[in-house]
Amino acid sequence: MAIECIERPSPNLDERQAPVDILLMHYTGMETAEAAAERLCSAEARVSAHYMIHEDGRIVRMVPEEMRAWHAGVSRWAGETDINSRSIGIEIVNGGHDFGCPPYPDAQMAAVEALSKEIIARWNIPARRVIGHSDVAPGRKADPGEWFDWARLARAGVGLWVEPEEIVEGPSLARGERGDHVADLQFMLADYGYGVEVMGRFDETTEQVVTAFQRHFRQARVDGIADISTIMTLRRLVELARG
Repeated sequence: MAIECIERPSPNLDERQAPVDILLMHYTGMETAEAAAERLCSAEARVSAHYMIHEDGRIVRMVPEEMRAWHAGVSRWAGETDINSRSIGIEIVNGGHDFGCPPYPDAQMAAVEALSKEIIARWNIPARRVIGHSDVAPGRKADPGEWFDWARLARAGVGLWVEPEEIVEGPSLARGERGDHVADLQFMLADYGYGVEVMGRFDETTEQVVTAFQRHFRQARVDGIADISTIMTLRRLVELARG
C-alpha cells in the first residue's frame, strides 16, 4: 500500500530531460518546517523538492515524481550535471549546520526509510545512486550532514554502506600534495561518482570532495584530509559498488 502524503503543491517544476536514476537527500537547513515549506512553495524562491518529511514522520508531496523539481542546483554526479532531471529530491526537516545540527528523530528516519524504499522500487534506482546533496555539490552544500544515519538506511536496502575503517595515526594526503597516491585517491572518488578530476594534485576541489565523502561514509571525523581510514573506507566502498 502506498504511503500517505499531505499534498502541498509547489509551482517550481518543469519537464525532465533524462530518466530518473538518483535519489537525493537534503536537510531543509531552516529554523522551522513552515519556513522551509513556504520557501519550497514560493514562486519567487525558485526552489522545490518532490517531498518534505517532518520530524514526526509526516510526508508532504510538493512535486509529482514524474516532473523535474529544482532542488540540486549546480551539481554533478558520475559526469552528469543536470541532476534535477535525473533525481527525486527529499527535503528532511532539520535545522542543519546553521541551527545546531539537531538529531533526526526516529519517526522521521522511519518515514525517510519507507518513502525511499517505495521510490527506489518505482524507479529501479541503483543503491550507489542514493546520495546526499553534499555528494553532488561538495563545494556548496553540507546536507544532510555527518549525523544523518546512512547506515540505518543501507540496512533497510536504501543506499550503499560499508563500516568505516578505524581512525588511526599514519600517513595522509592533504591539500598541496602531489603524486600517484593523490591520483589513485581521485580515481576512486571519480569511479564512485564524485566530481573530481584525476590529475595527481590535491587541490581545493579534491579537499571538498574528500570532505563530502567523509560526511557520508566516514562521519567520525570530517576534515577533508585523506587519512588511512578515509582511503580504506573508500576503497572498500568502490569494490562493493563494482559488485
